[in-house]
Amino acid sequence: MLPQNTHDDESITIRLANWPGDAGVIRNVRRQVFIMEQQVPEELEWDHRDADCEHALADLNGSVVATGRLLPDGHIGRMAVLKAWRGQHIGSAVLEFLITRARHKGLTQVGLSSQIHALAFYQSHGFIAQGPQYLEAGILHQDMRKVLKRTALLE
Repeated sequence: MLPQNTHDDESITIRLANWPGDAGVIRNVRRQVFIMEQQVPEELEWDHRDADCEHALADLNGSVVATGRLLPDGHIGRMAVLKAWRGQHIGSAVLEFLITRARHKGLTQVGLSSQIHALAFYQSHGFIAQGPQYLEAGILHQDMRKVLKRTALLE
């Protein structure tokens, strides 16, 4: 777990989810962000890969406010922070948690498909844009990659 303070009296905890035990709260966050807010068709959101992934959950005083997942091949995806909690570094904490999980799995790089409005966010975490931009679910995206450096803990 990675505790991180967001306010004086509020504490955010990032933890590894237990799929399918946490599936309901993960689906709730993703439904609010992707299906309701961004109008992603429901059939595109639920891709049947969730059971094969490691999922991160951001818990704020007992409520899940963000999630993201790491596929076995090192692809990070489904990064979602509830609207009321954006801009408070919760997405950064989820992303760094997933990058750390990838390192512990021995992966040498991670990749993701960023919505164009989030490019600067991922670049600030060391991701580099690759290839052309493209439409996915009606939203402009860009592939990004980050090479993972070995840490002293893994040597």
